[in-house]
Amino acid sequence: MIEAMSSSALSKILTLPQLLEVRRAARAGGQRLVQCHGCFDIVHPGHLRHLRQARSLGDLLLVSITGDGGINKGTGRPLIPEELRAESLAALDCVDYVYIDPSPTALALLEQVEPDVYLKGKEYEENGDPRFKAEREAVERSGGRVVFSSGDVVFSSTALIAALEHTADPYHQRLSQLAKRPELEGGELFSLLSTFRNKRVVVVGESIVDTYILCAPPRVASESPVMTLRPVEARHYDGGAAIVARHCAALGARPVLVTPTPDADGAETRALRERLAAEGVELKALPTGTPLPEKQRFLVGSQKMMKLDLVRPLVLDAWQQDSLLALAKEAAGGGCDAAIVTDFGLGLFTPRSLAMLCRTLRPLAGTLSGDVSGVNSNLRSMPDVDLLCPSEQELRDAMQLQGEGLPMVAERMMRELRVRHAIVTLGADGLIGFSPLPGVSSTEATEGAWTTRLAGEHIPALAPAAIDPLGCGDALLAAATLALSSGGSMIAAAYLGAAAAAVQVQRLGNLPVGGADIRRQIARTQSSHLTYTGGGSFIEARDAGTLLKAS
Repeated sequence: MIEAMSSSALSKILTLPQLLEVRRAARAGGQRLVQCHGCFDIVHPGHLRHLRQARSLGDLLLVSITGDGGINKGTGRPLIPEELRAESLAALDCVDYVYIDPSPTALALLEQVEPDVYLKGKEYEENGDPRFKAEREAVERSGGRVVFSSGDVVFSSTALIAALEHTADPYHQRLSQLAKRPELEGGELFSLLSTFRNKRVVVVGESIVDTYILCAPPRVASESPVMTLRPVEARHYDGGAAIVARHCAALGARPVLVTPTPDADGAETRALRERLAAEGVELKALPTGTPLPEKQRFLVGSQKMMKLDLVRPLVLDAWQQDSLLALAKEAAGGGCDAAIVTDFGLGLFTPRSLAMLCRTLRPLAGTLSGDVSGVNSNLRSMPDVDLLCPSEQELRDAMQLQGEGLPMVAERMMRELRVRHAIVTLGADGLIGFSPLPGVSSTEATEGAWTTRLAGEHIPALAPAAIDPLGCGDALLAAATLALSSGGSMIAAAYLGAAAAAVQVQRLGNLPVGGADIRRQIARTQSSHLTYTGGGSFIEARDAGTLLKAS
């Protein structure tokens, strides 16, 4: 029964030759043909009343719809493809025929069909649109009448779709709200990105070799029920502080990397220096006699099956700790635009030496930021920085506050360390940027005024899907630091950081994120719209073209 109804409805959808033959037969049989025309993106009660009125004006009702290529109602329109729009109309009992018109207006079709009655919406009665004027003249020229509907039930497909975009996905709604803020408009963010060029940045921390070993599909070993992996290809990436410096270089800055290496000028150190120099990163090496730490990840496709840490913890003596401070101070010179301190918990820093490094760089850096990773890192040893970027769990572990609300935990950390801003990452839920409300002085912050005067801004994850989360925090740290050092607001820095992380998470392996990458990501995010996927489902789709061309 359902198949018969479906087949009957589909038979109402005509080609142009079929439609013209139907019109000829109707005229020969003395039947009056009424025509309605429109987009009919979402068939709502106003449409139904309109179509029923049209059917009452004659013997046959033809509904012509503008094809997808002829609709110009903005990005993401039409929401429903032309075939499904035609099927929806054909399923109505009051509709006799449906035609998909490839033209943007009904003028050419009206001249061919010559309907007896052409019904338009009430809003066209006093409409001066020249396109409708031409349609009316065509109908009346062939002896037909133009009638306006009662308009007693008024709906708008455009308004309904806009409402769907605000209710279908709270993340989409939040992104729409953020995009309306002046400092987060595409043009403003692009201008801020352009100011990163030639910023002098010092990056201090451990460099890591991230190795991805791509394997054939796993098997079960014959001698015992254990998984067997067969390596096919190995890919090596610079990680840790090295990738932070490479992100800065890719964004246009001039970074200097201060990092431990096995020796002063051995093969491994030379190879690292050459790779970095090729991308505009200067290396100041601290010889330690310890190989660069390597973290191997075994993958089947994009799925990580196992991780192997080939790490010999660093143990710096007093002379080496002093040398690290001296190298960092030398890299900063008489002053730098920004300094980034990263503690990956591999032994480079003790709590005391990390605090001394922050205090040494504080007067030399326009913007000082820091981040940590690993259970042995020292988040609470980074005083007086402008920005800290821990994950929620890193923050809770450092402050030993697991059950309290996140704003309270952030406030405790910021007050204790006298931190100006914090970006706390939440994984798939995005991030929250924290900063004191306007008017809170450093003295008030120290005395605890932030308890009730700390502002938090949530930015949802900007990537539609995560391929590899490795290195997202490093990309965020680099972009956010450069934004603050260029005079950007906290929310702008967090947004650019989120965009950089979104680029990184959609790649396999640690690769530098550049300004063009972030611009494309912002364009896709801010040009997002609702789209129909079939089966009655709607998702968020993105179109990068509009914003890129406009900016």
